[in-house]
Amino acid sequence: MNTCDLCDRHDARVRVLDLPLRDFGGRIGFAGIVSTIKAYEDNSRVREAVAEPGAGRVLVIDGGGSSRRAMLGDQLAAQAVANGWAGVVVFGAIRDSAAIGAMALGVKALGTCPRKTDKHGQGLRDVALAFGGVSIRPGDWVCADEDGVVFADEALE
Repeated sequence: MNTCDLCDRHDARVRVLDLPLRDFGGRIGFAGIVSTIKAYEDNSRVREAVAEPGAGRVLVIDGGGSSRRAMLGDQLAAQAVANGWAGVVVFGAIRDSAAIGAMALGVKALGTCPRKTDKHGQGLRDVALAFGGVSIRPGDWVCADEDGVVFADEALE
């Protein structure tokens, strides 16, 4: 189901992300159970997450909206594909956008930055997030497509 239909059928049950995210992945529409990361200009926790089996989950990264460092690049995106992640939503920037665009992975982000992050082991995994006017918890369900990103407490049809 697409995000527009979800909003039409379940408006009271969905939370619509209010951010101007752009599509970068080779898969525009994607959905899955949420796994979260909160980290600012350090993608150490992202590296850990994509190294694990994704099982069709979607990684939601609160990068504080920073456009100064990229939280995801082609190497981590390729690892996400290899390990079965459905997508990545980044409140921040990515890099290697052309390579990521050729991958079977949904990727939404605010924009791009060629600079990689510092690696200091900073950040938190599987914590509640709040950005773009919504609250997001690990285990929530997310659906994303060319029209937006919606979150719900459980999978919706």
